[in-house]
Amino acid sequence: MRNFFKFAERETNYKKETLAGITTFLSMAYILVVNPIILSQAGMDKGALFTATALSAIVGSLLIGLMANFPVGIAPSMGLNSFFTFSVVIGMGIEWQIALTGVFIAGIIFMILSLLKIREKIINVIPKDLKHAIAGGIGFFIAFIGLKNSGIVVSNEETFVSIGNLASGGTALAAIGFILTLMMLVRGIRGGIFYGIVVTSIIGMMVGLVDVPESIVGGVPSLEPTFGVVFNHLGDIFTPEILAVIFTFLFVAFFDTAGALIAVASQAGIMKNNQIPNAGRALLADSSSGVVGAIFGTSTTASFVESSAGVAVGGRTGFTSVIISVCFGIALFFSPLLGVITPEVTAPALIIVGALMATEVKEIDWNRFEVIVPAFVTIITMPLTFSVATGIALGFILYPFAMIAKRDWRQVHPIMYTLGGLFIAYFVFL
Repeated sequence: MRNFFKFAERETNYKKETLAGITTFLSMAYILVVNPIILSQAGMDKGALFTATALSAIVGSLLIGLMANFPVGIAPSMGLNSFFTFSVVIGMGIEWQIALTGVFIAGIIFMILSLLKIREKIINVIPKDLKHAIAGGIGFFIAFIGLKNSGIVVSNEETFVSIGNLASGGTALAAIGFILTLMMLVRGIRGGIFYGIVVTSIIGMMVGLVDVPESIVGGVPSLEPTFGVVFNHLGDIFTPEILAVIFTFLFVAFFDTAGALIAVASQAGIMKNNQIPNAGRALLADSSSGVVGAIFGTSTTASFVESSAGVAVGGRTGFTSVIISVCFGIALFFSPLLGVITPEVTAPALIIVGALMATEVKEIDWNRFEVIVPAFVTIITMPLTFSVATGIALGFILYPFAMIAKRDWRQVHPIMYTLGGLFIAYFVFL
């Protein structure tokens, strides 16, 4: 087992990997609650969605762990489940069964692109500075999510955002958890992020801000309302609207996953010579989980940027992902306990992980103006547009133009020019 996951090469052990897997699971366990809430508004069965969400996370995390030896958790994407419900089903009036079939077709296309190593090629030709910008930008994005979930940063009609009420219960709990986690990490306590989540949960229950579970074990809801419905609507997808939807699923999922893999590989020290080892296998695992998830009955899956929380406590191999998979399997039977993992409880971990990932920006060549602006736009637009994919797209558009102006256009791979053009077309027409 140690040899299979290359423990010695990556300087890790069972204890580190197990703690990392549990930490990542706790950081992304909210998806078991939130995904059914969002997709049920499209008319889908909430119980079946809970089971489909857990099963897709089990399969996806296990695949990427065993196939690519990556410490990454896979589950239904938060951005794409909202797009599925509010833009496609409610906004465009498309039945959820047909929209889910679109997710299935997008997954099949992803698998083909992965098998042909087209996705791997695209990731490997991304310039080194943009890779570091993507990793750093995701750090700022994760920290922003944590600040938002904690209530420390709130919306404001006049200034867009402002500081929240730090005296309110949930926000105060998150602030206390953040300080405790920070102190543990500064003291060099390994697993400080994990312990911070546990301690914050206990404090929340003691003061009545987190509900104490009434029971521990719960039944597993039936998957029947959603399982396999995609096979009944394969002939209904050949319309301009559905094809546009499929392309959007492809675009967002591709670069959400690419961004997550780049960020995790860079943070874990796995990336070598500007390339991610086993990237093709990781992408195939990711796309396969999307197909399986659609069959189970949930929207597009993606590699979770919250995986960085596990990397921060020592996760370096696919054994971390195996533990994540096991945790989701256990969660199927212990759903009442999920109420303990509130956004305020996990917010401190996300803020601190974001800070750790933001250190990637130091690797960018800030002495070259043709690099500075595309990198900065990539970083800043991720949190401001609340989209990793949008930040990547804007960086990819600006970088070729900057290099052409610098008369260094030959240093840019033709794929980057192609992607820049596609992104411009995407923003103009879709």
